[in-house]
Amino acid sequence: MTRTIIESKSKTAIIGFDQPFCVIGERINPTGRKILNTELEAGDFSRVEADAIAQVAAGATVLDINSGAVFSNKMAEDPRYADNNFVEPDLMKALIEKVQAVTDCPLCIDSSVPGALEAGLAAAEGRPLLNSVTGEEERLELVLPLVKKYNVPVVAISNDDTGISEDPDVRFAVAKKIVERAADFGIPAHDIVVDPLVMPIGAMGTAGLQVFTLVRRLREELGVNTTCGASNISFGLPNRHGINNAFLPMAMGAGMTSAIMNPIALPVGPKKLAEKKAEVEAAGIVLPADLDDEAFCKLFGLGSTTAKAGKEMEAIRAANFLTNNDEGGAAWIKFNKAPGESGGRGGRRRRRG
Repeated sequence: MTRTIIESKSKTAIIGFDQPFCVIGERINPTGRKILNTELEAGDFSRVEADAIAQVAAGATVLDINSGAVFSNKMAEDPRYADNNFVEPDLMKALIEKVQAVTDCPLCIDSSVPGALEAGLAAAEGRPLLNSVTGEEERLELVLPLVKKYNVPVVAISNDDTGISEDPDVRFAVAKKIVERAADFGIPAHDIVVDPLVMPIGAMGTAGLQVFTLVRRLREELGVNTTCGASNISFGLPNRHGINNAFLPMAMGAGMTSAIMNPIALPVGPKKLAEKKAEVEAAGIVLPADLDDEAFCKLFGLGSTTAKAGKEMEAIRAANFLTNNDEGGAAWIKFNKAPGESGGRGGRRRRRG
């Protein structure tokens, strides 16, 4: 049975066909997060630390650490900051050190810069997952020696020098090429986690069917674990959570064993809360004077004022239970138990006759 082992100093995460689905938390990534990027440029890692803690609390079993920041202000003062090969190695080291100081969750080191990957490998305690290698010749020659040197597993993305193919057979061939080249370096297939590349369903109607077929082939023919950027499937669509919630259990049923995703339902902000309160008041609804913000949010279906596990995590936990990767449903019951509620399955028996 294929098992990919990822370790911190004191914890082990296992990606495998007979294991609970591995959630790789994606939030420690400055790409597209302007506030986080600005904070990192100023040397402020408080949001990184908070994101690490919140993702683990929501159920992430591995944390992805991405160092792809753009330091525009420093760039204006020193042109070296325009080069990610200069910026990312030091930033990656600092990110990993900050995260390791607040959690012992295993890590995934994520960068397109080989120097940042090696800086992360040197700073990480245990056996992190490396993200990533592709089928591009230059990338294979740069990344696979690092994988071998540090004896770590690696994410293999199914694109090559020709780009990303819409043909799933081509993406399978790229994955097979990476697995074979890794074997030349003495890297076993169980240390390769293939990302078959999920396309947006809004742009390609067969995207879901494609990835399910690909995942089955990767499992049955190459014997490798798989991952994906889970939210890619719903890009550009309304109610993205609804699509994601359906996609993840279906991918798991096809054999996918992990995903890089946001495990957190972001809290309701003060602006949205104030707008809803004004709407309620305008409708003439009188609420109890002692109704706090959290109770208000629950009453009107807004969510929560604090970061909690997202709906995608609920779907994953249910699928773990249904595929017998949650023995006795213990994790499902714990996840759904209200504070102070006693254990046990309860429920009425079905009547016969």
